[in-house]
Amino acid sequence: LFLSYPGKSPPLMACRNHSTITEFVLLGLSDDPHIEALLFVFFLGIYILTVTGNLMLLLVIRADSRLHTPMYFFLSNLSFLDDLCFSSVTVPKLLKDLLSEKKTISVEGCLTQVFFVFITAGTEAFLLSVMAYDRYAAICHPLLYGQVMSSQFCVKLVLISWCLASFNSVVILLLALTLDFCEAQTIHHYTCELPSLFPLSCSDISINIDILICSILLHGLGTFLPIFFSYARIVSTILSISSTSGRSKAFSTCSSHLIAVTLFFGSGLIRYLMPTSGSSLDMLSSLQYSAVTPLLNPLIYSLKNQEVKAAVRRTLGK
Repeated sequence: LFLSYPGKSPPLMACRNHSTITEFVLLGLSDDPHIEALLFVFFLGIYILTVTGNLMLLLVIRADSRLHTPMYFFLSNLSFLDDLCFSSVTVPKLLKDLLSEKKTISVEGCLTQVFFVFITAGTEAFLLSVMAYDRYAAICHPLLYGQVMSSQFCVKLVLISWCLASFNSVVILLLALTLDFCEAQTIHHYTCELPSLFPLSCSDISINIDILICSILLHGLGTFLPIFFSYARIVSTILSISSTSGRSKAFSTCSSHLIAVTLFFGSGLIRYLMPTSGSSLDMLSSLQYSAVTPLLNPLIYSLKNQEVKAAVRRTLGK
């Protein structure tokens, strides 16, 4: 993204020569009706499984008192975020466009989608960081865990995650509102994301890019570094555990979280730090963190977690 438009500052006269547009055209994933029909069935299945899996995880955590711990409190918030927020920001619109000949979105609708992509992705990044700290406290300081991770403190951490992500999203939205869109109106993507809007702007985007770089670096480093240092200490502590069963349980719990972190941060960084080209890699990375990761999270945390599997069996037994 940042290498694609170095010092781009098109003259404002370009805007005055054209009428301001009111909607964008999305190229989508394909222009072949048969492929679109197959993709519709595929992503409809993903969306149904995502909603079902995350709702099931929410209900199991809510119903089983043994899962009323800080770890599962954060996991239930992650499931809520993936289910009702993250996947619902882009996938329903994608499904609608796969059945439509004309794939358009209003400028207001596009900016709204940009805002919710940032607020949901930002909150998930903070939640993953909080979950890493929770595992650090549980494994490295087990005797103090109950005092450190009190219920009030856990609620505050979730609220702070939402507030910080909301503030960042408002800043990004205000940046997007300053963009002028004049002649070009075709987005080489299936959804509205800020990197895809910059090439369409006929106004000066240099300040927007600078602020976006700072926002991504602060947000990314502010959430990834706590995860990195937490797991560095966790691995060191696990290796010192003499009990094979205790070491295995600790690795099992942490490995599921690391898989989720790798999938989410990896695809997000590729999308927002690599140059925007409108290629299939841009779409694949967006699909990874907006559609695939919300589907995989409940599977990762349930299939690799004996406590969750036992709780599912107890809940189904009831």
